[in-house]
Amino acid sequence: MHLKTQTFSTPIVRTAAIAIFSVAAGLSAQTVATPQTAKPVDLKASLMAPLDLSRPAGLNYSSSTGTEEMASATSFDLRAGEMQPPPRRRYGRTNYSDRMHNPDGSKKYLFAVGGGFDAPTGTTAKDLTVNWKFQVAGGYNFNKKFGVQLEYNYDKFNDSLSNINRQFARYNALGLKDQNGNPVDFTGLDGSAHVWSLTLNPRYTFYQGDAMGAYVIGGGGFYRKVSNWTLPQQGVYCDFYGFCYSFTQNQVFDHYSNNAGGFNGGIGFTYRLSRFATENLYAEARYVWVNNQPSNNSVSGLYPENNKRTGYLPVTVGLRW
Repeated sequence: MHLKTQTFSTPIVRTAAIAIFSVAAGLSAQTVATPQTAKPVDLKASLMAPLDLSRPAGLNYSSSTGTEEMASATSFDLRAGEMQPPPRRRYGRTNYSDRMHNPDGSKKYLFAVGGGFDAPTGTTAKDLTVNWKFQVAGGYNFNKKFGVQLEYNYDKFNDSLSNINRQFARYNALGLKDQNGNPVDFTGLDGSAHVWSLTLNPRYTFYQGDAMGAYVIGGGGFYRKVSNWTLPQQGVYCDFYGFCYSFTQNQVFDHYSNNAGGFNGGIGFTYRLSRFATENLYAEARYVWVNNQPSNNSVSGLYPENNKRTGYLPVTVGLRW
């Protein structure tokens, strides 16, 4: 029994001795680090040292996309199973075409109304003087730049003083007598003329900004020139209460007309009322030439000036929409 106890205690004692020896060896191997004195920092030398911007050899990145990154991005696929990306949308020129608009957004139909004055030119200025005009038009726009319009123009003129005096002498030379046998008095003779026309006029817009625009216009058609001579006549007017008043008014006693073809051409400017408005103000000046010829319409040919070729400059301001 004593031998067995000694037999089992011997390995235990040996194991304990080895453990103690290992711990002691570890403790003896550790050395206490002796603190070293830190070197002082030379701030001035550090600031004055040149800056090294060279790329370290081990630094493997770039601020721009490289070939490998592009290859990775190309091969990256988010599709899963049967899911497909939406089709790529393609954009083209916007098409506004409908019943009222052209593909470029311009209105197909146009209307205009305006007024202004007429200035006779050339030989016409010897017989007629400046007066007013009226214009109404409708047409079709093929696009923003080109259109055509059908116009009605009424151009009014007064007779010049020299023309009135010449015609006064002609009437007196006739020796006309009234129903009582008295010579006709042509004192107060006055006259006027007008030209009404129906023309077809192409129009081309060569400049169009956000507000201002410019165009050229020209065409031709039918022109009718009319001259009226008047004399003051006495009249009587009675009102509702039975009071009567005498008055004097000019009445037409002689009339001449001449039909002819003619043409016109000029330039115009537009001003859009707002950025999104289709209405715009327009101002234009044209030259009109009418090929009047002698005709048999004149009574006794007493006023041949009505058959002369007519030229004038109409200036018109109006609204187009």
